[in-house]
Amino acid sequence: MVKLIHTLADHSDDVNCCAFSFSLLATCSLDKTIRLYSLSDFTELPHSPLKFHTYAVHCCCFSPSGHILASCSTDGTTVLWNTENGQTLAVMEQPSGSPVRVCQFSPDSTCLASGAADGTVVLWNAQSYKLYRCGSVKDGSLVACAFSPNGSFFVTGSSCGDLTVWDDKMRCLHSEKAHDFGITCCNFSSQPVSGGEQGLQFFRLASCGQDCQVKIWVVSFTHIFGFELKYKSMLSGHCAPVLACAFSHDGQMLVSGSVDKSVIVYDTNTENILHTLTQHTRYVTACAFAPHTLLLATGSMDKTVNIWQFDLETLCQARSSEGHLKQFTEDWSEEDVSTWLCAQGLKDLVGIFKKNNIDGKELLNLTKESLADDLKIDGYSYEKEAMENWIRTKKRTSPMTNLVLPSVVLTPNRTLKMAINRWLETHQK
Repeated sequence: MVKLIHTLADHSDDVNCCAFSFSLLATCSLDKTIRLYSLSDFTELPHSPLKFHTYAVHCCCFSPSGHILASCSTDGTTVLWNTENGQTLAVMEQPSGSPVRVCQFSPDSTCLASGAADGTVVLWNAQSYKLYRCGSVKDGSLVACAFSPNGSFFVTGSSCGDLTVWDDKMRCLHSEKAHDFGITCCNFSSQPVSGGEQGLQFFRLASCGQDCQVKIWVVSFTHIFGFELKYKSMLSGHCAPVLACAFSHDGQMLVSGSVDKSVIVYDTNTENILHTLTQHTRYVTACAFAPHTLLLATGSMDKTVNIWQFDLETLCQARSSEGHLKQFTEDWSEEDVSTWLCAQGLKDLVGIFKKNNIDGKELLNLTKESLADDLKIDGYSYEKEAMENWIRTKKRTSPMTNLVLPSVVLTPNRTLKMAINRWLETHQK
């Protein structure tokens, strides 16, 4: 069960965002203020509300330690606050002066990302408060941002519906259309599905949008296949645009809030609906789970923030389903590897991998050399059109080694493509 334990009604206008630290809850609003509450009894702190912004505050987030709070506004600024006394630490102005719609700390607190209505995204040094890097998307406003759990990259979402992936040097790794009518929010599970330091590493990402959909993506890095953002599934339940989504700290639950005034809590393993909460009287604009506690906050255009508490039964229900899934690559059977190959579009390699009894542990130990020597997979990079012409002439041998190819499937060298793109960006005039 989940129970409504408190309602905060201090804002005088729409609530835009809510965020937890280990001891505090922060909320921000169209009323230009940020409010801070103690998690012990939900009383407002003496130095709250925080006032500086001259227009609506769109987003707020805590640093991982909880000592600093960031807020951003239509006034074109991102402000850092000392959560202990409410004093401003820094005011960082978006270079273009455009309204700032979203802000997010990196997991190690070294950087803060801010995204603006003109499509610009800035990485700020969170220690010196100086601009570190700046980039932009081609179309739309940036309205969503999330860092990967290890901080090696982050994702932005635009009002045009694009998900864009950036590395820590602000180089664009990938971009694709995710939601037809615009993205509203995106969030990483803090618990990566990892298979080994040098093997496969997966991160689960949720996105939601004006198309009324919540989507789950798997972001992967592999030393063989490079970087990939892959669509996994769509969660049903809402009948109107979805404005917010967030994973629980342990990754077992996902919550979403919608224009249909409802909040839906999903089991991330089975993707079944655990709870539907309908206490808000207007659009649900924000939702956030507390770290290490069974609390959920939801904010709405009804000017309130509801605090919900989950019982252990709900948590155990979500965790029990995890036992039926193999989240770690090293635990994969040969069949699991075959399923993964098919999902990657590499069905032609299934027979080769089965013949060589490649399970999860073996998969993590594969290198380019073992692919070429043990599995007899070519392992060289060619121009796609040239290789297709080679195969079309009924040659089933490697152009480099002249050995017979057991499969003619062509695997994209995404790592090489990324290197080429980076070189082009560096040398463009």
